[in-house]
Amino acid sequence: MSTHGCRSTKARRVVAPLRDFLALQAASGILLVLAAVAALLWANSPWKGAYEAIWASHVNVSVAGHVLDLDLRHWMNDGLMTLFFFVVGLEIKRELAEGELNDARKAALPACAALGGMVVPAVLFALINHSGPGRSGWGIPMATDIAMALGVLALLGSRVNPALKLFLLALAIVDDIGAILVIAVFYSDGIDGTALLIAALIVAAVIGARVLGIHQVGVYVVLGIALWLAAHEAGIHATIAGVVLGLLAPTQPIVVADLVDEAVLADISTFETAAETARLARQSVSVVEWLEHLLHPWTSYVIVPLFAFANAGIAIDVSSLRRASSSAVTLGVIVGLVIGKVVGVSVASWIAVRIGIAALPDGVTWSTLVGAAALAGIGFTVSLFVAGLAFDDAALEGEAKLGIIVASILAATVGTLLLRRAESGANSG
Repeated sequence: MSTHGCRSTKARRVVAPLRDFLALQAASGILLVLAAVAALLWANSPWKGAYEAIWASHVNVSVAGHVLDLDLRHWMNDGLMTLFFFVVGLEIKRELAEGELNDARKAALPACAALGGMVVPAVLFALINHSGPGRSGWGIPMATDIAMALGVLALLGSRVNPALKLFLLALAIVDDIGAILVIAVFYSDGIDGTALLIAALIVAAVIGARVLGIHQVGVYVVLGIALWLAAHEAGIHATIAGVVLGLLAPTQPIVVADLVDEAVLADISTFETAAETARLARQSVSVVEWLEHLLHPWTSYVIVPLFAFANAGIAIDVSSLRRASSSAVTLGVIVGLVIGKVVGVSVASWIAVRIGIAALPDGVTWSTLVGAAALAGIGFTVSLFVAGLAFDDAALEGEAKLGIIVASILAATVGTLLLRRAESGANSG
């Protein structure tokens, strides 16, 4: 095969999953909003008692004599969300291997932007809540919900430069790395050394299985469940197990596509040849790409909307609005996400370009970048997740969640207006 052919094949391998990812995320953002609205309506309806009763009902599982007893909301947040964070780990691995983060200069702008977009909101929240009961919630406004942000961009249509979408995607992925580190270091319980050692040994077993060339999915499923249990018992938030496994997934295919005989691949004349075709097709793409293709629709269309449905249902009445209007937690979240994000992302990006370590993507102007920075203030999914970890007090958690909802609406509105204005200015110029 010619060098040009190799480059074309590699380009297709990189662009196709990225295109699918962006489309999935945009559609998922719309479904996420619908789930959140449904939760809010139910939680403020005459049947609101049933909403809380369902998510507060307990389910216990016994494993080797050890009983794990959690309510449905915790099974959702600690269990199913592990798959979401597993896909996040896969996305990070893919971007580091062959995406926007695989080149230092390309990665510099979104990395610096994400750092500014995490630090400034956290500092603003901490300043507002430095002496109050809500000071532990500083991690809440650090997050960016890429599904909802891309959903807003999708509503703007083809007027949005594709390079801006890639910038926002890369920023959100670096943001995810920061959020994962914050959750692991600051929002985990007291660490159990024995369970942590067991978790480390399981990670070593996963690496060993990869080195030995073991490809049976069942082996990794069993090791993954064991790692989740060990992480849960260690006091590290169990969803971190999903991230670790995602980062350990290989980015190289088991079978090099160029070595697959096309005649064999096209032969589906019998059940055996069709099964062989399916096996070769699966093994000719990277494990990361295959797992993303398999799991991403489930996390985007089922797990994340379910998470929003389980966590966005807060009671909004006169008394709760009165508390929120004077709540430092609510104010800190809104200021952090709406103001902190746009300032942090924009200023950090300007500094990175100014000192020469990064450059604006082709076709992206400062006005459109500021619009994207405003959209980064949509912190819905991970912000709700961190709010549940930060506060044991239900009232503080409710104030934080109300702030997240208000801030996300404001950030989406401001970002849309800024991008429309930037586009109008470009057309008139």
